[in-house]
Amino acid sequence: MRIKDFVNASDASIHRQTKWIKRFLETYWVVIALHFAAQLYAYLFLPYEIEAGIFYYKVLLGPTVLMGGSVAAAQLIDRYAGRYSFISLFAAGTFVSMVIIHLNMDIRIIGAIMLLPIMASAIFFRLDLTMYTAVLQIAAFCILYNWDYRFKAFLNPFDLISIPIFILVGTLVAGIIIVNGRELLYDLETTMSAKQNLMVENAAILKISKTDALTGLFNHMSFHEFYEKALEYGELGVPFHLALLDIDNFKAINDKFGHRTGDLILSRVACTIQENIPPTDIATRYGGEEFAILLFEQTFEEALSLMEQVRTAFAETRHAELGGLAVTVSIGLKSYEKGTTKERLFEDTDALLYAAKRSGKNKVVTPLQTVDEGSAVL
Repeated sequence: MRIKDFVNASDASIHRQTKWIKRFLETYWVVIALHFAAQLYAYLFLPYEIEAGIFYYKVLLGPTVLMGGSVAAAQLIDRYAGRYSFISLFAAGTFVSMVIIHLNMDIRIIGAIMLLPIMASAIFFRLDLTMYTAVLQIAAFCILYNWDYRFKAFLNPFDLISIPIFILVGTLVAGIIIVNGRELLYDLETTMSAKQNLMVENAAILKISKTDALTGLFNHMSFHEFYEKALEYGELGVPFHLALLDIDNFKAINDKFGHRTGDLILSRVACTIQENIPPTDIATRYGGEEFAILLFEQTFEEALSLMEQVRTAFAETRHAELGGLAVTVSIGLKSYEKGTTKERLFEDTDALLYAAKRSGKNKVVTPLQTVDEGSAVL
């Protein structure tokens, strides 16, 4: 990673930045409120040699209004001029720190509060913000030293050296936090990206394992998974129907026109099935030239009409590869009845399919029909 990767604002999440800007601004109000309460408590309950009017005007209310005004201005900028949110955020924080230092310079370590905005800037993982905040603190220190006689009076020669050094060290530590944090984020993003790629690859592999490469329908294994689930729902009272479809005279097509033409016919049958059944139904290539279809959310009459639609659509399709001839399909269709085993339902439907073939092909046979052989089926 390069240094510019840690400076570029576009690398940080805008949503995350916006959220934390608002939280910091809210925190400023908490700091102001706590400072107000601490000053009032000190005046009321601790020795405080200052007149009441001066205290309330110059120590309590005046500074509180100034600090609150700076925070309110930062909030308005954040709301209406978002591109300047960071500038206003840390400028307001620096101003609040200066006021607190001015009012509490008798507290020896109060100058350390200048480190807080620098540390706070590190949460955005941007070196430019940390550098900007560090410059603000140096400027604040210079302003206090040159124009605040109380601040200057409390400083000794060691403070003149130590405070700027503390600010520089704080900036260095914040920079290290940012660099390490961004590297961790980069590693995390790389890991997540690799994980997502692996998930995509696994999904692709799973899809390949569940679908038939030639027709694009679900394969034999997938049919049994869906079939098991359909039976579970069937036991709960959810109706469904099983249809088995077989291409008529498919061996003759392969022998006469070649397997490549046979594959083309298989693919067209699959397309015809998919074009005619609703998304709630499941079509699979069971094996060879045989297809299995699970039909849901419809009556038996609707399922029969749908299978007739599939059969008719294919019977009316002419294939240039076959010299303009059509290819027909035979279909067996039966509804699930509660208590029926999966083997029995499949065997009964398979028997209907072969009854359709024995009785002339190119037809749909159900338990409610008779065929040309003159006997009722099943």
